[in-house]
Amino acid sequence: MKILVTGGAGFIGSNFIHYMLEHHPDYDIINLDKLTYAGNLENLRDIGPGKRYRFERGDIADADLVRGIMDQGIDAVINFAAESHVDRSILEPASFIKANILGTHVLLDTARERRISRFVQISTDEVYGSLGATGRFTEETCLRPNSPYSASKASADMIALAYHRTFGMPVLITRTSNNYGPYQFPEKLLPLAITNLMEDRSVPIYGDGLNVRDWIFVMDNAEAIDMVLHKGEDGEIYNIGAGHESTNISLVSSVLGIMGKPSSLIAYVKDRPGHDRRYAIDPSKIMTALGWSPRTTLRDGLKMTVDWYTKNVGWWKRVRSGEYLEYYEKNYSAKGLKTDSR
Repeated sequence: MKILVTGGAGFIGSNFIHYMLEHHPDYDIINLDKLTYAGNLENLRDIGPGKRYRFERGDIADADLVRGIMDQGIDAVINFAAESHVDRSILEPASFIKANILGTHVLLDTARERRISRFVQISTDEVYGSLGATGRFTEETCLRPNSPYSASKASADMIALAYHRTFGMPVLITRTSNNYGPYQFPEKLLPLAITNLMEDRSVPIYGDGLNVRDWIFVMDNAEAIDMVLHKGEDGEIYNIGAGHESTNISLVSSVLGIMGKPSSLIAYVKDRPGHDRRYAIDPSKIMTALGWSPRTTLRDGLKMTVDWYTKNVGWWKRVRSGEYLEYYEKNYSAKGLKTDSR
């Protein structure tokens, strides 16, 4: 199988590529990524160029580029490419509309023309909005997105489902809870907490810190997406979650304990606009229909994540400083590699 992975230099996409190359030795992967601030080829540095993996720099909204890649015998598309940081979507909604809606449309339209046999749209539990103190999101939960980011992802989901219902496209959607693990951009809560604590800097917590999220280790999500790709039913949505609900303050407190740091390093800051109070995923459908279940406990996953950031100080310091972006502008053209791949 030859797979086009979009956004494969990002956090979840790069972990998915690692997983697929390890578990499917006869598969080829093309990674299309625009290399914005969240795309980092160092996430895939240990793979390197070869017959089974190739990188293309470009925008999923570039129809000519996407057509050229899909004409290379692509069997399946996994669309991770998205602007994904809620705070950034509040400051600059336009880039989220372009990438998450227009870009998804270009991919769908091209895949339809080329009769691609599988199209997996990677979405988020944030499209469901905010939950009360009880209950969990199911695939039938009404969509009530509360930020420009989640609204753009909900829109992309609706377009993808419309292409299935109107054109019979083999589209599937995954909606996943909060991922954590290696290679996550340091502005997100867990890597921000870990890297700040490594330097004895304070960790900012929005509001009262009691916002609840359902946390899943990224490689468990990669396995679930792999199952959806191979065993999922066309036109279906699959919620992916580990059932590890935690308040933000409890999560950061766990990290403090693992790292041996004092609670005095927690700093409460003004809450962000439209901050959803609670997310919780019901993964019963994928567990029953496809036989998937999470392998990693929250405690073990946090320890592995702390260990990874501790051992990869150079990686997150280059990301935080922006050094990696300067390198890409010097060494990569708009649509591909110009010089070496370091």
